Amino acid sequence: MSSEGSRGKRSTASATRAAATPARVRTIKEIAAIANVSVATVSRALQRPEVVNETTRLRIQEVVKRVGYTPNALARNLRTARTRLIVALLPDIANPFFSEVIRGIEQVAHESGYSVLLGETQSSLVREQAYADMVAARQADGIITMSHRVPKIPMPGRLPVVNACEYVKDKQISSVYVDNVAAAGAAVDYLVMLGHRQVAFIAGPPSSPICVDREKGYRLALQRAKLAFDPALMVSGDFSIEAGERAVELLLSQGQSFSAVFCSNDEMAIGAMRALSSHGLRVPEDVSVVGFDDIRFARYTSPALTTVAQPKNALGREAMAMLIELLADPEVPPRKRVLSADLVVRGSTAPPSPRKRK
Repeated sequence: MSSEGSRGKRSTASATRAAATPARVRTIKEIAAIANVSVATVSRALQRPEVVNETTRLRIQEVVKRVGYTPNALARNLRTARTRLIVALLPDIANPFFSEVIRGIEQVAHESGYSVLLGETQSSLVREQAYADMVAARQADGIITMSHRVPKIPMPGRLPVVNACEYVKDKQISSVYVDNVAAAGAAVDYLVMLGHRQVAFIAGPPSSPICVDREKGYRLALQRAKLAFDPALMVSGDFSIEAGERAVELLLSQGQSFSAVFCSNDEMAIGAMRALSSHGLRVPEDVSVVGFDDIRFARYTSPALTTVAQPKNALGREAMAMLIELLADPEVPPRKRVLSADLVVRGSTAPPSPRKRK
C-alpha cells in the first residue's frame, strides 16, 4: 500500500473518531439531561455518592466517564471547603408569600444534603452585608436572595448567588421569577372583561422592579381597553394589610369613584376588602377586588379572593437547584428562568352593579 493511501486511511479513521467523540460537557445540568435525572441528584452523586441509590449512581458515573466531564479546579477547591449551608435572604419573614418559596428551597436543599439559614433583612443593607460576609468567610456556601439587591461578596470569580422572585440588574446573577407585566395585565384584562371601567390600583413600593412591572401591566391593560389612566386612582403601599386599608381609605376620602381594585399583593387586597366593608361597601356586589400571589389565606377570606397565583414552591425549588448547579460548577452560564403565573378566579370579583356602570 502506498504511503499516501495509508495516510488517507489514517486521516479517515481519525475523522471518524473525532465525529464520534461528543462535544465536551461543561455543566452538571448537561449531565443530568443525559442521565435523565435532576441536577440535585447529579450533585449528590458527585459529592455524596453514598446517599444515591446504586442504580442511579452507576448510571450517572457512566455518563460522566463517557462524556469526559471534569469539574474545574475552582469547583474542586470549593468542595473541599464546603459547609453545606446556604443562606436564604428575605425582606420580611412575616409575609406569608415567602413561606412557600422557602418551603421549596428547603425541599431541594434537604434532598441534596444542604441546610438552610433564613436571614430576615428588613430591607437593611447592613443586615444583607452581614449574611454576605458569612459566604466570604466560608461560613456558608451561597445565598438565595429574594430582594432586588445583590449583597457584595469579596471573593474571586462568579458570586455563589441566585435571585428568586425579584429582578436584579447584574446579568451574571441567575434568577427565577414570573412575568409580572403579563400577569398584572391579565388580572386587569379580566376586570375589564367583566365590565369594569374604573379600576383603582394599589401599587407596591416603587423601589421594587416587580412593582414597577405590575404597574406597567396595569397601564397596558387599560391602554388595550382604550381606558385612560387616572393617577388619582393609583395609591402606593408597602405590601402590608394596613397599607391596603389606608389606600382604600384615601381613595374614598377623596371621593374617587371606582368599581374594582387591583392590588399588587394579596395582603394589601385583604386590607382593601376590610376597609371597603367598614364603609358599608360589599365585595363583589359594590366593588370587585383582585390580589397578586395567591397566599394560603386568599382562599379563606370572605368572599374568597380572586388573585394571580405565583408558583411559589416552584420558585424556591428552581432557585435552590440553580444554586446547587452553580456551586458544583462556577463556570455554568447565568440564566433567567421565567415561570408562568395564572389568574385564579374566586368570589371577590363580579360584573359591576348597574349603579356602578358608566
